[in-house]
Parts: sequence; structure tokens; C-alpha cells
Amino acid sequence: MKGLFGGTAEPEGTFEVTRPDEEWRRILTPQQYAVLRQHGTERAGTSPLDAEKRGGVFVCAGCGNPVFVSDTKFESGTGWPSFYAPLEGAVETFEDRKFFMVRTEVHCRRCGGHLGHVFTDGPEPTGLRYCMNGVAMNFKPGQASDDSSTPRGRS
Repeated sequence: MKGLFGGTAEPEGTFEVTRPDEEWRRILTPQQYAVLRQHGTERAGTSPLDAEKRGGVFVCAGCGNPVFVSDTKFESGTGWPSFYAPLEGAVETFEDRKFFMVRTEVHCRRCGGHLGHVFTDGPEPTGLRYCMNGVAMNFKPGQASDDSSTPRGRS
């Protein structure tokens, strides 16, 4: 599918979690639907997850897939929750060429929900900044890590 002014408008492929549009609208809030399913962006500084400092796991608001752990979260000053690495195998990326820009969009590997974008101006150890829409995630405080929660780019 082509987006406005060319480029891919949504990730290609089949996902583990698929729902009819009417069901996505029913289970998500209007703001979650706009971001996760329509590739919107929440206003900077509006998500409480930007200030979240507790240990835990950030999961996709659409399907519950764990996508980030608090150990990889950092203060980027952008007004959006930012991380230097996702959990291994939790997200996928694709080139977003909408609005005369080239960006790398990040989506949930399990349901294809739009989470945000990744940029190359992040801190060590990856140099990446996963700039996420807080409304696209839920936070699970104090959840213990398991083998599947190893951040990409760390060993």
C-alpha cells in the first residue's frame, strides 16, 4: 500500500494477531486506534510513559507483546518515551517515505501496530533512539525479565 506522497503506508506481511477493523476500534481507545492502526503520532509531552522511571516492561497496547524494558529507556528531551533498543524479535521496521521525508517506522512484530520511529541519534551502546508513542504501549511495572527480554544490541 502506498502512503501519502509515495512510500509504504503500513507494514507488509501477515501478523500473529489480526482483527477486523471494527474490532480494533472497539478494543482500542480512539487515540490508540489513531496511532496503532492509522500510523498517527501523539502530541509530544502528553504521555505519562515519558516520565515513567520504575523498572518493568513496556508492551504493545494492541496485543500485549513485550516490546521494551525499562533498562533501555532514556531521557531524550523529545517529549516521547525513548529507548536505545527493543526486546529481541519484538519489533520490525520499514522505510516510511510519507510527507517528503524518509524515516524508519517501528511496528509491533506480533500485530503490526505502529509504535513510533527509530533515529540514529541515540546513546550508546546502540546509537539508536526508538522514539515511541506512549499511547501505543502499556507499562507493566516490576515484571521480571526472562530469556525473551534481552534487548537487541546488548549481550
